[in-house]
Amino acid sequence: MIDFPNHSRSYDVTRRAVRFWGHDSAIEASFYVEEAALARIQPGAQLDEPGCLRAFDANRDRICAAAAKVYVRGGRGSYDLGVANF
Repeated sequence: MIDFPNHSRSYDVTRRAVRFWGHDSAIEASFYVEEAALARIQPGAQLDEPGCLRAFDANRDRICAAAAKVYVRGGRGSYDLGVANF
C-alpha cells in the first residue's frame, strides 16, 4: 500500500506540474499533478509556481487519494495525475 508521509513537494517548470513522492515499504514513487488538474480542484488558483504549490497544499488529501488509486505496486517509477483523475 502506498503512503505519503513526506510532505515535500516541488514545482516542475518543464512539466508544469507539482511533484510529490509516495512510499510503498522501501519503494519510492514520484507523482506529478498537472496544472490543469490543480485548476479543476481549486478553481481560481493562479497557475504559476506559488499558486500551484498553494493549490496542492490546500488539496493534499484529495490529491494523495487520487495518487493512491493510480499507483500500481512494482509499476512505473512515476505517475501523472491529470484532470481525468479528479
